[in-house]
Amino acid sequence: MSVLPPGFSIGHWTDPEALTGCTVILCPEKTVGGCDVRGNSPGSRELALLASEKSMQEVHAVLLSGGSAFGLAAADGVMRFLEERGIGYRTPWGRVPIVPAAVIFDLNVGSASVRPTSDSGYAACCAAGAECAEGGRIGVGAGATVGKWGGIQTSMPGGFGSHSIRVGDLLVTAVAAVNAIGDVLDAGGKIAAGARLANGQWLAEERSYMLSPPLRVPDQTNTTLVAVLTNAVMTKVDANRLAQRAHDGMARAIKPVHTSHDGDITFALSAGAVPAFFESVAEMGADAAAEAIRDAVRSRP
Repeated sequence: MSVLPPGFSIGHWTDPEALTGCTVILCPEKTVGGCDVRGNSPGSRELALLASEKSMQEVHAVLLSGGSAFGLAAADGVMRFLEERGIGYRTPWGRVPIVPAAVIFDLNVGSASVRPTSDSGYAACCAAGAECAEGGRIGVGAGATVGKWGGIQTSMPGGFGSHSIRVGDLLVTAVAAVNAIGDVLDAGGKIAAGARLANGQWLAEERSYMLSPPLRVPDQTNTTLVAVLTNAVMTKVDANRLAQRAHDGMARAIKPVHTSHDGDITFALSAGAVPAFFESVAEMGADAAAEAIRDAVRSRP
């Protein structure tokens, strides 16, 4: 079970029949956020506000959703939930919740006509708690798959995962939605989940590289999303640098990663009063991201 830094909470909405869902990260007051987009085909909302040079200095929630671009509608429900509780950026005419969002493509599994809606995002907020007690095919990970570099027929279930690292008072927790074209590797570099042949053999054991282009996978159907949460004191510039370093963890756990067919995005969220050396937080974030990705495909009873 992963523990979240104080003030953060996570909730899921899942449709187990349509194999889609969404996951929301609710943030404490004065949370600073950053992001880094390296995928070729991202689907997102409000990410521009997180850039270091932009004036907005607070984030109230982050939404990770299935449903491709349709799933961005779930952010409306998150905004409604926060507005009802008086949470948001203060303006003379009311509070405006800042809710960056990113999506994965899961329309190729389950039902393509069922996607997370505004009510789904609201329900995820209502279910939010201070621990990541569940993983696998839940929330945003419900329809996720991995190992599609050999074609849809070689794929395996992906999912949602989390991992926490604590050193003294410093806590870094990563959550991941893994819907990658690549294979997921364990800490020893062996395949934990990925492209698998009908005889059970890993495709990468037969051919290590994609030697037969073009791939038999539709473009823009793969994405890994990672969010790193910490109680370390950080500036907005630090948060964006932490989001950049979270991609190191993605590269440790997924091969190939950041391909032309992926929409990979990382978030970093900081809220707390623990002074910390940035490089320590960044390496903890990279390790936590890698382990969260592995947790997403781990077999569960």
